[in-house]
Amino acid sequence: MPSVATTLPYRSDQSFLSEWRRTVDWPLLLAGIGLILFGLLLSLAAGPAAAARIGYSNSFHFVERHLVFACGGLSILLVASFFRQDWVRRFAALVFLGSIVLMIAILLFGHEVKGAQRWLRIAGISIQPSEFIKPALIVLVGWLLAQRNLFPKGPWALIALGLFVLALGFLLLQPDIGQSALLSAGFAITFFVAGTPWIWIVSFGVGGGMLAVLLYFIFGHVQRRVNAFFDPSAYDTYQIDKASEAISRGGLLGVGPGEGSVKVSLPDAHTDFIFAVLSEEYGLLAAISLIFVFFFIVIRGIYLSSRIEESYPRASATGLFAIFGLQAAINLAVNVSLIPPKGMTLPLISYGGSSMVGIAITLGFALALLRGRVNRRYDDDYD
Repeated sequence: MPSVATTLPYRSDQSFLSEWRRTVDWPLLLAGIGLILFGLLLSLAAGPAAAARIGYSNSFHFVERHLVFACGGLSILLVASFFRQDWVRRFAALVFLGSIVLMIAILLFGHEVKGAQRWLRIAGISIQPSEFIKPALIVLVGWLLAQRNLFPKGPWALIALGLFVLALGFLLLQPDIGQSALLSAGFAITFFVAGTPWIWIVSFGVGGGMLAVLLYFIFGHVQRRVNAFFDPSAYDTYQIDKASEAISRGGLLGVGPGEGSVKVSLPDAHTDFIFAVLSEEYGLLAAISLIFVFFFIVIRGIYLSSRIEESYPRASATGLFAIFGLQAAINLAVNVSLIPPKGMTLPLISYGGSSMVGIAITLGFALALLRGRVNRRYDDDYD
């Protein structure tokens, strides 16, 4: 007969690990891990073709690197999910400051790719700080706006706006229009959830629209992409055309693992257009299943965030899930030619170390902010 100790609920165990196990949202965590594992599977499909096209002697060059990125991303996701809310904010501040330093270094020593200076090469590794600054800014903005409840006379909204303008300015200097738009959307959503007056939201919308028009006339590559979207016959739309053909060719069940052809002809098949590879080789059912996982993470995450009483974790977690979902939506929309092309990875699926780390931080922070707060089972205060 089992002892009394072995039959007691595991909630009696107050260890750090047991508390995390009780309070973390397992459906969201498992969904994130599932995306990482599926991304590894797709790297086996697209990686060797990309390595051969670029000229690497090792056909598994990108597969091996993606495995390293995936292990690193999974580790970061798990470690970040252990943080208390005060540590999420503190770590976000460090990430934000580090990202600003790296962005300054990019302007001085940056590695230029396709006309944009967004990468910094360190020991043979390309780092894209814009991937890290997004979740850090969202957390800091949520925390700053929550201070209005404790210190109503403080200029918290102006400080949050100043951090946003600083980050946005460095992104536009690179230039990175897509990440700028994503950061702006996440910032506005966090501001809205934190209870900002409507006049601020309207001002953001008007200002964003005016900035978008201005950027259209300033940057030639932005103008070409927008014009090509509305008049494809007048511009080179090779990548979008190939992606559309691959998705159509895949049909319901796909042509079979390893049998696709788009990964051979499409330069960014292992990064921006990995969804086209998936659709061609595994078919519409697999593509819809993947979209459902993204949808599940975003909807469940925002729903649980809305049930948190405290302003800081509610606003920050909502903003984090929003930028995760928006990045996925942008990538998918480009693949199916719903919006002008933009070099943005599919979260946790596409090849890319900076993207993997940035998304892992995003989900890890969000899980940490949700832990034990939705059902009010724990009453720990945050700093």
